[in-house]
Amino acid sequence: MAAKEFPAGAQLIQSEQNLTALHVITKGSVRASYPGGSFFLHKGDVIGVCGIYYDFYFLNYETEEPTTITSYPCTAAQLSRLMGKSPELANMIVASMFRQLREIYDQYELARFDSENFYHYLMDSYESYKNFCSSHGFSARALPDMDSLEPLTLEEDLDLWLDSYYAELKSLIAEKPAKFHHPDFLAGVVMKADQDIHNIISICRVLSDYKADITNLLMNENHLDLFDLYASLLYKIGPNHQESTALNATLSTMMIQLESQPSIDKEMYRQRIAEFRKKLETIGEGGEGETANVDDVADVANSMNAILTYAEVDAETAAAFRESVTKFAKMTDKNASDDAARKLRLSITKLFYQVYEKAFVKSIKDPSSVPKVVKMFFNFGYVDENLAGLENAAYLYKIVDKLPTDPKRKVYTVYEWFVAIYKGKKAPSRNEFDADFPTFLREQKMNGNITAADEARMQNDPLEQVLFEIRNMFPSVNKISFGRVLSFCPVFSEHNVLKDLEGSLVSAEKVENAFKSIRNIDFSAYYRDIIYTNPDIGLGKETISVEVLPDIILMPNVGTRGIAWQEIEGRKRTTPARMMVSVFQMEDLTNILVRLTGDFRWEMCKRVQGARWNDISEASLTSEYFDYIQFYRKNRELSTDAKDKVKLSMQKAKNSYKEMFIRDYEAWILYEGAGSPRLNKVSRNIIFTYCPFSKEIRKKLLANPLYKETMSRYDIKQSQKIHHFDNIFQKLKNTGVAIPQELLKQREFLDM
Repeated sequence: MAAKEFPAGAQLIQSEQNLTALHVITKGSVRASYPGGSFFLHKGDVIGVCGIYYDFYFLNYETEEPTTITSYPCTAAQLSRLMGKSPELANMIVASMFRQLREIYDQYELARFDSENFYHYLMDSYESYKNFCSSHGFSARALPDMDSLEPLTLEEDLDLWLDSYYAELKSLIAEKPAKFHHPDFLAGVVMKADQDIHNIISICRVLSDYKADITNLLMNENHLDLFDLYASLLYKIGPNHQESTALNATLSTMMIQLESQPSIDKEMYRQRIAEFRKKLETIGEGGEGETANVDDVADVANSMNAILTYAEVDAETAAAFRESVTKFAKMTDKNASDDAARKLRLSITKLFYQVYEKAFVKSIKDPSSVPKVVKMFFNFGYVDENLAGLENAAYLYKIVDKLPTDPKRKVYTVYEWFVAIYKGKKAPSRNEFDADFPTFLREQKMNGNITAADEARMQNDPLEQVLFEIRNMFPSVNKISFGRVLSFCPVFSEHNVLKDLEGSLVSAEKVENAFKSIRNIDFSAYYRDIIYTNPDIGLGKETISVEVLPDIILMPNVGTRGIAWQEIEGRKRTTPARMMVSVFQMEDLTNILVRLTGDFRWEMCKRVQGARWNDISEASLTSEYFDYIQFYRKNRELSTDAKDKVKLSMQKAKNSYKEMFIRDYEAWILYEGAGSPRLNKVSRNIIFTYCPFSKEIRKKLLANPLYKETMSRYDIKQSQKIHHFDNIFQKLKNTGVAIPQELLKQREFLDM
């Protein structure tokens, strides 16, 4: 066989390529890599022996130095024949297989050990942080997603005997080569080993993802991480404090841990460390830690009394609320999961909404006389200056009269939203049981809770409508958008402020920019199909698309999540969706709105398709995606490795088809749209069909073979639609009729 030479750094093979040959290294070395590990192959090793059973490569191979390889055409069906022709090559293939299996198995054991240790390191460090806060009188802040992290458990692990089995088998073949020389036997050894190697690598991928999750909790680009918690403590006490040495040592250890993690974004890590050192140096020059800078504390003094007095709640409710909030403020660990802490948070939550409702009803009677601290209560959940922290309270006081929202630009504070409902500009949202206000009233009448006369009166009563919103949508969405439902408490507390408030405040401009970036990729995200007719010019039914951007409502909390509450108002498909995010968003706003857009796409398709949303005989986004996930194991377009990835993704999505789609949609917008493939062939084709990239991105991806076939089908389909409208335009011109604007806009849309 002819030998080929390759320079250092050459990509020989990418995973998931079809395997049609085995390649023997005759000179140099090659790095074989997979998610979670890599190892080196040297002279005499065989590239492809780990995947021949599946007829595809599931490792990546790249030359480490100038390398020469000799290739032997071979598939799984041809392996025994190849081994029979050349006993020397057969021995080389089997010996290399054993070496590679040993390398991969050793890495599995190390990854398993590291994953368990890494988990305990994170949990111990977090516990030490909380203990430090408790001993120094600080409020411990909670990390998003910390509650969802569990100790390592593998649904499918390796059999305990596997390592010894292959060690003995290798010895037997080496000691008695003549007895075990039959090519069918040797081919069988390789085939069986390939299946086990594939299982080991699949488990290594799970371990790699697990370590990546822990790494993200230690440090991430949003500063919602353990590194930031410890760094904030050091900023607070200052570098000259007697405890600063211990904190510095903890942070140094954390840096060492992070530097060794392959999943860490190296550039992000360097920036974070540089920011940390610069800020520490600045504080050191000042000779002390962070201090409150409040010009006029009197403006926010006794806030809770002012709010309760304004709301005019009864004395018993006021006393209970004051007592509960005071008790909560004194807790060092406000996220504690014990029964007493949970009951206290529930008590505050119940009283909070009672006070909120009373205060809101009073405010709409005389909007001009609402005190600023009450506005802070409405828009931020603020109740007490000490609980909020004086710096935070002063900042909220400063901005409450000039919040950067704008109902005309479809971005509302929650108070502005309630006022819009009261004034009849917006209809109340559906409740958590998906019942709108009229349906709710009918149910109340049927259950005997109200009379027919009450139903008729309440139907058009603006106060009843807004109270329905405050009592139904508001409590549920406020908790969900906060992000940590188990430790949720609606009052503004300093311990939830994980980032600078000014930088995390959501504005109409930020929302518009985020949606613009999404629509620059998925241009049709918020377009809906409607029927257009114009009998006056002889035009029958034509399907056209109109864009309707969602309403964004800012919940009064410091949160990490968003929620797509409903995709339309009532039954009219041209009404805006309703999406809610926190007024102070700790996570990246664009990423959250990408996720909500994926949610909207799924729910809007279900709304249009009705009962047939998962019926594959009627092609749609939901039906095709549902069919893909339901039968992925039998899909011949997916490699075994791709099927394993789908299985792991479904486990992470808790077997939710919708959640699985949203995750793929996020990858579509954030990675595939930037030319970085993350999806498998089937998922990519489905999403491209129903969520196509804009023309600019399509042009950039035109040369990429991954998109060529799907893009070609899309272009043909669009050309047919454009041709149809061009014919209509020509007929109208021939009769001297002006082309309606609706059709001109549709023609522009088809060319996007």
